[in-house]
Amino acid sequence: MSLSFQTNVTSLVAENNLEVNSQFQANTINQLTSGYRINSSGDDAAGLAVANGLRSSVSELTQGVRNANDGVSILQTIDGGLNNISTILDQLKTLATQSASTTFSGNRATLNNEFTTLLTELDRQAANIGLASAGGTSGQYNVVIDVYIGGGDTQADSQVTVNLSGANNVVDSTALGINTDTVDTPANALKAIADITAAVTTLGNVQGAVGTGENDLQYAIGLAQSQITSKSAAESQIRDANIAQEAANLTKSQVLEQSSVAALAQANAAPEALLKLLQ
Repeated sequence: MSLSFQTNVTSLVAENNLEVNSQFQANTINQLTSGYRINSSGDDAAGLAVANGLRSSVSELTQGVRNANDGVSILQTIDGGLNNISTILDQLKTLATQSASTTFSGNRATLNNEFTTLLTELDRQAANIGLASAGGTSGQYNVVIDVYIGGGDTQADSQVTVNLSGANNVVDSTALGINTDTVDTPANALKAIADITAAVTTLGNVQGAVGTGENDLQYAIGLAQSQITSKSAAESQIRDANIAQEAANLTKSQVLEQSSVAALAQANAAPEALLKLLQ
């Protein structure tokens, strides 16, 4: 290398290395203070694209879990109504059994009034939970719950449907076959007992359908939460900074910056030595 007053190559090299080391230190500090390895597209463009996709999936699944929990709440409300109807059927059967006995010495008209009043309340509760007949035609009040959860390869795989529509899931007195029953005579009471027994079985089938829907949503929630955990971990591997490694890099960058400053000072002083050649 030739010696020259005009161009101090050594100083230029030292200055370039100082700039590189300063940038390295700034990037390290940025990662340590943000907690992220990727703070801009230039840090890792491909990694950023993958991390953003994972983060988007996590957001979708997180809302999907909320959707599923809302669906479970709706089904639990329906289930509570069905439990009330089951209790009403128990009381109806008690009244029918009391009236069916020839040893009953009370007023059957009183029993019958209570019986018909309970049938009216049963219909009201069935309508309240959306599982009643409308205009005498079973199944016009349909309960279909479509819950979008996400996480599937297709939209169909990302959705859980609980279908309680149709005549088989209607639980008012007409659908249960007890709307015309009375307990004003022992014979009518015996018929009511048989009809109520069948109604209990029908109601149990509907309760089973509701319970199955609740379980399906709970399983879907479990899967979504597992996917949230795995996708969050994958995003963390790509986006998050390795704090221990970056702390070591900070110490390294500080030493390199200090040595670069010292070397630059020496390089800038080197041309002064050339003056001795002119003495």
